[in-house]
Amino acid sequence: MKYKLICFDMDGVIFQKKNFWMEVHGAFGTLEAGKELTKRYLHSDYDKLVEEVVVKLWKGKDAKPYYKLVDSLKYIDGAKKAVEEIKKRGYITAIISAGSIHAARRAQKDLGIDHIFANELVIKNNKISGEFLWPIGAGKGKKAEIMKSLCKDLGISTKECIYIGDSDTDIAAFKEAGLSIAFNPKSEGLEKAATHVVDSDNLAEVLKYIP
Repeated sequence: MKYKLICFDMDGVIFQKKNFWMEVHGAFGTLEAGKELTKRYLHSDYDKLVEEVVVKLWKGKDAKPYYKLVDSLKYIDGAKKAVEEIKKRGYITAIISAGSIHAARRAQKDLGIDHIFANELVIKNNKISGEFLWPIGAGKGKKAEIMKSLCKDLGISTKECIYIGDSDTDIAAFKEAGLSIAFNPKSEGLEKAATHVVDSDNLAEVLKYIP
């Protein structure tokens, strides 16, 4: 099989932080409420989670702490090397993440990622507007849908795609992709769904499994 596209999860795969939105709660001083609301609604009622967090907790807050957090994110060791080598091998690259579009844009600019898909906390006049665009939502089936849509746009099969992720939300995409790599996986389910498992703090270690 000739693979043509490589999709990356972002939090914990491209960037070191495992949960960007919890970091935002920390920056805005809403961490305890955020933990409780996320536990209650993340996988059962994402619309409700957005209403409770973005509208009720964050709306009107100064965006400076948010932008500062995006700028402070550290790349996983080997991220630049891995993406550079993948591009040299002729692959199209994409980020598909339930994290922040602002972080994804930073990675796109720094690393040369071709396509990015993530959720957007809408900011107007340097304030949190209360709007949230969530094409990925909490991930899970949405990531697989985005991957399938991207493959269709590129005129390729999902079996020509390699997917690299680290959590349960990547399982559906792993099942659609032709080859999947679990990078420091946080769940047994993901390990079982993966073609390969990489336990390393360096993303370049995935290169040995990429043709």
